[in-house]
Amino acid sequence: MSEIPQLNTQPVFSIEKIYVKDLSLEIPNAPAVFLEREQPVVDIQLHHNSTAVEDGVYQTVLTATITAKAGDRTLFLVEAAQAGIFTVRNIPQPEIEPLLAVACPNILFPYVREVISDTTSRAGFPPVILSPVNFEAIYAQQRQQASGASDPVQIITPGVSH
Repeated sequence: MSEIPQLNTQPVFSIEKIYVKDLSLEIPNAPAVFLEREQPVVDIQLHHNSTAVEDGVYQTVLTATITAKAGDRTLFLVEAAQAGIFTVRNIPQPEIEPLLAVACPNILFPYVREVISDTTSRAGFPPVILSPVNFEAIYAQQRQQASGASDPVQIITPGVSH
């Protein structure tokens, strides 16, 4: 009796690699900024997008840009792009975009949060700790605004100032 090879049709979502794709720190007014007594205003911007690398393999990049200013002087600017390579197979096409726009950034967020905190601390400033982000709510809001447009996944989260 010969066996018929069964095609593997089980849904697959797996992490292949997580890495820091880009990291930048600027302290344009050092060393004077370390003597600054004014409470800084911190602006936080998050952005993520996903692109196909090959069939069933996607790269998602979550970028955090943090700018701290005291008055009109920039104390620091740090930008970290945390990336992940994900395998997505046997998942219906309509479900892939939400997976890339919600699950992948949720996986990457703790990593970018740690990079930002560590970088600001090593730069001589108090660590910036990013608050949790609800990527599902952001995705739902973006889709509602797009009214079903079939653009590639590119979600920009609203800025936050502290």
